[in-house]
Amino acid sequence: MYDGSSTEALTAVLRNEIARLAPGDRLPSSRDLIVRHGVGPVTVSRAIALLAAEGAVVTRPGSGTYVAARRPQAAGGEPDTSWQAVALAGRQPLPETSNEQSGTPAVGTIALSGGYLHESLQPTRLLGGALARAARRPDAWHRAPVAGLSTLRTVFARQAGGDVAPEDVLVTGGGQGALSMLFRAVAAPGSPVLVESPTYPGALAAARAAGLRPVPVPMDEQGLRPDLLADAFAMTGARLLYCQPTFHNPTGTVLSPERRRQIVDVARAAGAFLIEDDFARHLGHGRPVPRPLVADDCDGTVIHLTSLTKPASPSLRIGAVIARGPVMRRLLGMRQVDDFFIARPLQEAAVELLSTPAWDRHLRSLATALRHRCAILADAIAREVPDWTLLRVPEGGLHLWVQLPLDLTEAAVTEAATAHRVTVNPGHHHFPAEPPAAHLRLSFAAAAEPADLAEAAARLAAATRRPAPTPR
Repeated sequence: MYDGSSTEALTAVLRNEIARLAPGDRLPSSRDLIVRHGVGPVTVSRAIALLAAEGAVVTRPGSGTYVAARRPQAAGGEPDTSWQAVALAGRQPLPETSNEQSGTPAVGTIALSGGYLHESLQPTRLLGGALARAARRPDAWHRAPVAGLSTLRTVFARQAGGDVAPEDVLVTGGGQGALSMLFRAVAAPGSPVLVESPTYPGALAAARAAGLRPVPVPMDEQGLRPDLLADAFAMTGARLLYCQPTFHNPTGTVLSPERRRQIVDVARAAGAFLIEDDFARHLGHGRPVPRPLVADDCDGTVIHLTSLTKPASPSLRIGAVIARGPVMRRLLGMRQVDDFFIARPLQEAAVELLSTPAWDRHLRSLATALRHRCAILADAIAREVPDWTLLRVPEGGLHLWVQLPLDLTEAAVTEAATAHRVTVNPGHHHFPAEPPAAHLRLSFAAAAEPADLAEAAARLAAATRRPAPTPR
């Protein structure tokens, strides 16, 4: 019979014995320990298991139990994790891609960085009400279907348009996790994946984490270039393209109507999938938004990705993937392996949120606020730093994309801006290869008040002002 106190007592005795032994020394056999200490075999096996879990011993089946190599304790009692360099050998570290500023910003700092709405723009009361109503459902804590609640899948299918059916929808835990799953499901490690240049840094990180090699395809004022896309498919043999056709991050570009059909045709001709990241569909500034590419795709070339996170809250981790054919079956299989299903209360809250007329009112109000903020920051940048090149005033999204003059570097501007209590995103994170020039991504949605945007531009001008030449 298992005796907890006997196990603890034997473990303590063995710890003292191990302290007197050298690394690699063999402990007495289980039979010897049973006889010597008058305990049962279960007690011995549990004590050895505890010591192994602590890292004090190493068990070798068929050989015995040995004292583990002791890891030296750093001065001051600080843990020493240098051993991990050996344990992690063979896995290449991912490059630093976080766009968030490190550390706590100084008091009075204005945020032109980040990729989410300021709290004042989030529908906090709507979210709270939706979550409260969802929690009162009698089945709120039941297991959710693998593919997601049928009601939520129906909503996402209707938003996509065309002949998309609820059966084509897989509910996901936001957009970033869905991207990671898609890259792992569609392409084998070591494969190339074509991406716009510049592009979303989170997509580059997810692709590299899946073992893929991002290959840049240039853009112009109309979006991704179909001629260079065809060349990239031919040169690399890629079977996957990741793109953001609507309110592209970071440039705000909307793929032109003629090119929307062209890039799907190019991908189809190459026998490739096209991941359409439609994260910003609900972030338009009041003008009509083009139909998703998936709405006009009938043979499963396009895999559509959308999310509620950007127009609502960073913590509303609900999104959807729309796919047809064997790739959907593969995604459902990965869901079973990764996490079984998305938490039902959050799905129910999303249904409640999307089913109320207040959600549509929020989107209209958000569009007006984003258009106003965009105009304020664009005008302020043109006025305060006229030598910076604003590549476009976007009609949707959360950011401005600016090119710096030749005598300024991203690092210098970022550091000077921080000293003047403004945070910005350096542009090089957005490029899968060498950046052609220095850029900044400036958010007009992260600041607390619209008036802060003009003040931030004035601070940027002061931070980068050249000293006057010394008179001779």
